[in-house]
Amino acid sequence: MRGRGTGINPPNRFDELHVELDEEARAEAGPTQYFRDTSRSVLAENDSPDVGFRYSLNPYRGCMHGCIYCYARPTHEYLGFSAGLDFERRIMVKGDAPELLRQAFARPSWQGDVVALSGNTDCYQPVERHLQLTRRCLEVFVECRNPVGVITKSALVARDADLLGVLAAQGASHVFVSITTLDDALAARMEPRAARPERRLDAIRMLVAAGVPVGVLMGPVVPGLTDSEIPRVLEAAAAAGARTAGWTLLRLPPPVDTLFQSWLAEHYPERAQRVMNRIRDTRDGRISDSTFGRRHRGQGAYAGQISQLFAASARKHGLDGDLPPLSSAAFRRPARDRQLPLL
Repeated sequence: MRGRGTGINPPNRFDELHVELDEEARAEAGPTQYFRDTSRSVLAENDSPDVGFRYSLNPYRGCMHGCIYCYARPTHEYLGFSAGLDFERRIMVKGDAPELLRQAFARPSWQGDVVALSGNTDCYQPVERHLQLTRRCLEVFVECRNPVGVITKSALVARDADLLGVLAAQGASHVFVSITTLDDALAARMEPRAARPERRLDAIRMLVAAGVPVGVLMGPVVPGLTDSEIPRVLEAAAAAGARTAGWTLLRLPPPVDTLFQSWLAEHYPERAQRVMNRIRDTRDGRISDSTFGRRHRGQGAYAGQISQLFAASARKHGLDGDLPPLSSAAFRRPARDRQLPLL
């Protein structure tokens, strides 16, 4: 399906009934639909030892980017949707996210902790251009000087370089731009509605010009498909002004494994078997491994080769350091809350 990562909807593991669309019905599946998310809190708390942040903010659930490999796809099943086509065309929108964020920052228990924007689905997916929920949330971050780290594969992040630059001046913002490949044709198939690679590099340049510390993230590295591009991606990112680089290995939890293999057979049938064999080489003979400590890096000789290649390339291009730590020293509560003691 044009503009979609997949045209199938695998059964929801939590539903007893499943509707299977025929070819004609799938072709007429209709445009993207948006639903109001009525959650009364906006910050999700994370305790995973594999994730470098405690709090995250996701203004949208589901993602129009349609990345076939997205590890967030299974979370759509909790909403009664499929992790397949539904994930790309049925988007939950937290319309009051900025107001809920201000309420969270006003609580006495909040001490200016770092918040990750896009801990699950991309906060700069296409609908953000119109709804501007992420920008309005960033305005709250600026008002409160609360530190924020952004992860995105959208060039739209450059639109908000002004706000991110204000926070960066307080040591309170940085951005990681995800670049999985420099091959436009591969990107168009694998990440159909995400920004093309050169536009992401342009976004890095614009953020750097605004004083924002920027890193590049190869998330994920696909064994046998994109791992050979590691040196070129890091070279291009460094030339654009990135200051550090990170990577994660492809994860294929159910039903992403089914979706990815179907996509691979459709777009790269001559390479499908080799890619799947390489994936198994990094997962002890399996397609996926959810074990903490291994799920982001894999194991075995081939996983070690990827890690060594990435480390060597990062050193060569000066991307083996860290971004400056985010600071909450300038944090202040929302304006109205600060005025209460004066009354």
